[in-house]
Amino acid sequence: QVQLVESGGGSVQPGGSLRLSCAASGIIFSVYPVDWYRQAPGKERELVATITSSGRPNYADSVKGRFTISRDNAKNTVYLQMDGLKPGDTAVYYCSTFLGGRSGRVWGQGTLVTVSS
Repeated sequence: QVQLVESGGGSVQPGGSLRLSCAASGIIFSVYPVDWYRQAPGKERELVATITSSGRPNYADSVKGRFTISRDNAKNTVYLQMDGLKPGDTAVYYCSTFLGGRSGRVWGQGTLVTVSS
């Protein structure tokens, strides 16, 4: 059974940093692109960052230059380093990957990030 588990969320002041982790089990994570999404209260889920199987990143304009996505294939884990956090970054952050076939898209349970003074 494929499982994605996020960790690393918490409360931070504006300008602070957090590193989110997404650990996978049941799959060889390295062969799949992985996405980080976020959903703020009352808003739709939005794509924040993507990393390809070869490690090429892509970012939403709202986080470009502040967030860094990376992967450690030996640990079957993808990270999201978030620097220069703003109150507008407050959301539940989810990692996700598309397995295809009957499995479709798989989601983690989410981790809450709160940016407030």
